[in-house]
Amino acid sequence: MSAPTSSRPPRVDARTLRDLVLDPGSWKSWDAPVPPREVDDAYAAELAAATEKSRQDESIITGEGTLRGRRVAVVAGEFSFLAGSIGVAAAERLITAVERATEEGLPLLAAPVSGGTRMQEGTVAFLQMIGITAAIARHKEAGLAYLVYLRNPTFGGVLASWGSTGHVTIAEPGASIGFLGPRVYEALYGDPFPEGVQTAEHLAERGLIDAVVPHDQIADVADRALRVLAARSTWHRDVAGAERPSPDDGTDADDPEDGRSAWDVVTASRREDRPGVRRLLRTAATDVVGLSGTGAGEKDPGLLLALARFGGAPCVVLGQDRRGQSLTAPLGPAALREARRGMHLAQELRLPLLTLIDTPGAALSREAEEGGLAGEIARCLQDLVMLKAPTLAVLLGQGTGGGALALVPADRVLAAANGWLGPLPPEGASAIVHRDITHAGEMAQAQGVRATDLWRAGIVDRVVPERPDAADEPTEFCERLGRVLGEELAGLLGRDDGERYRSRLHRYRHLGR
Repeated sequence: MSAPTSSRPPRVDARTLRDLVLDPGSWKSWDAPVPPREVDDAYAAELAAATEKSRQDESIITGEGTLRGRRVAVVAGEFSFLAGSIGVAAAERLITAVERATEEGLPLLAAPVSGGTRMQEGTVAFLQMIGITAAIARHKEAGLAYLVYLRNPTFGGVLASWGSTGHVTIAEPGASIGFLGPRVYEALYGDPFPEGVQTAEHLAERGLIDAVVPHDQIADVADRALRVLAARSTWHRDVAGAERPSPDDGTDADDPEDGRSAWDVVTASRREDRPGVRRLLRTAATDVVGLSGTGAGEKDPGLLLALARFGGAPCVVLGQDRRGQSLTAPLGPAALREARRGMHLAQELRLPLLTLIDTPGAALSREAEEGGLAGEIARCLQDLVMLKAPTLAVLLGQGTGGGALALVPADRVLAAANGWLGPLPPEGASAIVHRDITHAGEMAQAQGVRATDLWRAGIVDRVVPERPDAADEPTEFCERLGRVLGEELAGLLGRDDGERYRSRLHRYRHLGR
């Protein structure tokens, strides 16, 4: 993804943008002529002028083409036709195209640009946003990808319907994006709207959109996203030539005992140079597309949300980022709400969900309590246990308390050799039992927090070796784990959904019994 920029590129019309993104010569229009309308003379004159100015008969164009060889459906707004406003005819064209994309099983690319509802058509135009949203919801319910590129400007009902429901949402640099238009705000309240709020860059910082992307990078981002989002039907082919783990990479049957104490493991997991989720993605994943925030105005640096593939197998990645967590910025409830966005994305697209656990613990603060941390942990547990998509959890490093527990429930659970899981940091457990922290190592051993102990207890299915410590062999470890993840994800995709779901419920019903 590109770095945000404050400069605003020249406005491009729908046709120019379409030709920048799609393969040359691949466009096929789906638009039927707009039928004659019974409107008053003033509106008729506006429509005629808009047609002459824009060289099209409505504010929406629809059709299909190929993107890097993949067939896709496209709906795009045209600002030069009455500021891209949506009336009944524009809505009918848009809904018809979405329904056709759903029927034909095509991913849908949307490029809104609009001042909002067409005022000349009043309330009936305003209510078209319901039908548009319903059509897109049915498209997503069918497990089909929906990608959105917000352009300058996108406001009102358009943003509050088809502009805000993408699986991945990116925006034009410098684009003005918001619900209430600044001109309307100033007319209603007598003051200008606060500077810098309704910009693509500000929305990205707040976790409302995933990234700011220049025109010439849209095709690359969309292609990488679709390689993951649309891969459920092609994964057999994509993993066929992938590198498989070697016997040295560890199997279910390998006893992971290597003589390290629990405290040795905890200490190793806390090394500052230990590779985390970012190093793993850089080293072992392909087609990585970073997502950002909850989509509802929250963003926590302690959680990384992305689309990626390991060994050709697609997944949604939820990774606790060791770089983004500290004593002053611990994992908060917003991180878990962001995680739940990833869970819902996996559910909608029937993609495997990969959780990577690496946290010294969730926030213990007034803000976390008031932000509903305990409730978010509970909702994560509920969502993960009940998720219809395949799930894979990895204890990548520290697994402390409720912040770790929230991402553990999965069909398969792996651990790095120096990964661990406990109800508190060992120092905290020592403080409760012994009223000091000097017995931390003893408590870690007694509580069975090591990957070795977890494997023997049936909590962990497979331990990925470190030789002797991932921090001393970061590239080799990440490559090893990447091979294992590819195999595990392919195995989960190959299982019957119903059997896998029943097995998960049975696992956590009988764990430790």
